[in-house]
Amino acid sequence: MADEHEFIQNGLQRSQIDEFFAEELGRAGYGGMDVAKTPMGTQIVLKAEKPGMVIGKGGENIRKVTTALEEKFNLEDPQIDVQEVDEPDLNARIVADRLANALERGWYFRKAGHTTIDRIMDAGALGAEIVLAGKVTGARSRVEKFNRGYIKHNGEPAEEVVDHGQGVAVMKLGTIGVNVKIIPPGAELPDDFRIHDDMDPAEVVPDAVEANEAEGVEELLEGEPEDEDLDADADAEDLEVADPDAETVDDEPEIDEEVVEEVIEAEVVDEESTDAGPSEAAVDGDSVEEELDELDEEIEAEAEDLVAEMEADEEDEAEGGED
Repeated sequence: MADEHEFIQNGLQRSQIDEFFAEELGRAGYGGMDVAKTPMGTQIVLKAEKPGMVIGKGGENIRKVTTALEEKFNLEDPQIDVQEVDEPDLNARIVADRLANALERGWYFRKAGHTTIDRIMDAGALGAEIVLAGKVTGARSRVEKFNRGYIKHNGEPAEEVVDHGQGVAVMKLGTIGVNVKIIPPGAELPDDFRIHDDMDPAEVVPDAVEANEAEGVEELLEGEPEDEDLDADADAEDLEVADPDAETVDDEPEIDEEVVEEVIEAEVVDEESTDAGPSEAAVDGDSVEEELDELDEEIEAEAEDLVAEMEADEEDEAEGGED
């Protein structure tokens, strides 16, 4: 037999054995099983809420189950070991069977779901989820979920850490599927972390400590920070804040800045050409000041003439428009 076919055959046989135990040991609180094949035979570990009912009086029930396994599933010398479940409220298989029985006895699904999940969390579980699928109230099927705490739905933690359990409630309108997921207390998840206050970083992460010492990170942290606030205040003082209440004058004529700059540059060039020289201007400071004053007066006069000409042009245009 090929490996693929053997793998499928073993999985099918395991499922059939699990269904057999669920039917035969349902009243004893069947909580799952583990099957391992050994050279001496097949080792089966049963988890039950009431191990005494599984074994029976004088071991009668366990011998009956062993004989049935040999006949129905062709197991070689099956050896059954029964273990008691410490906390039934944390076993997903037992919880699913209890909830299914409660629904069959007439419990309203919301009350049964909330009561069951509260018992799971009171037992110390980190998280739980109950899913009811089927005709829970009427002729149309639907899905109802009850969540508490933290639960994993995919990845390796969902397979290794989360305990799964299924049950079926047979009702008058149809069957209701019960799916239960529980994260037991003390489960170690990949995203868990712990904070140790008294640990020395050199013992935990020596490579990171050496890298910090080599780069001088501690010296940068101990140094005085730059006074950026003072620079920001100085920049703010240089800025001029416009007065929002100031009235804007729309009647003033607009001055062409390019024309004014050309006139100023022309006057400066003429003044530099008629200047005696840089040495004489540097010696006689009073004459330089007088020349600058005269230059300013001439520039102001030129600017006033330009403004007057522009105003006259605007008046002529206005009169022409009225005509």
